[in-house]
Amino acid sequence: MSLAGVGALGAAGLSLLPSTASAAPCPDVEVVFARGTGEAPGLGITGTPLVKDIKSALPGRTVSSYAVDYAANFSQTSAGPGATDMTNRVRSTAADCPDTSFVLGGYSQGGSVTDIALGIRTRLGTGRAIPAGLVGRVKAVVVFGNPLRLSGRTITSASDTFGSRAKEFCNTGDPVCGNGRNGAAHLTYHLNGSVEQGARFAAERIGRG
Repeated sequence: MSLAGVGALGAAGLSLLPSTASAAPCPDVEVVFARGTGEAPGLGITGTPLVKDIKSALPGRTVSSYAVDYAANFSQTSAGPGATDMTNRVRSTAADCPDTSFVLGGYSQGGSVTDIALGIRTRLGTGRAIPAGLVGRVKAVVVFGNPLRLSGRTITSASDTFGSRAKEFCNTGDPVCGNGRNGAAHLTYHLNGSVEQGARFAAERIGRG
């Protein structure tokens, strides 16, 4: 099954949850998340609950969110521009808010957005990467159904810088990250506990300072 085909499953078979970025100035944490192929603009079906769960896991801290502004198109050509937008958001927020930490993440093609922003080469284009001076501000990375696995790599194996900060989920049978044939496996990360695990991982990383 092609990436576009699985994206079509998501667009046709799910009621996607719109979300907008928080307007709170200088939060303690900002989650910058890229939705999957075919999803409506916003955080998407995995990013929306991920942000909610991170907020719940960090009582007493302010958590904002930013939905990466990119096409998430079925032709799979928008990951590079998405990575540039993700990086630009981190740069601008970091400049305005020197004490804010970041959690980066994405779902499906949004995983490729994240990969490129982390400086990992992929088959889905190129874009601006997080500058070295801001690497320390990125405390955690959480991705779901990341196509990078189709090349035999993960963020952990491909990035010495971000590998130890990454939590990666790939369901058995998922054609987008595991060469499987079960399109439904790509659509259940928000239902099978993966989002909750990812949020706990991110909160623990933030808690370490």
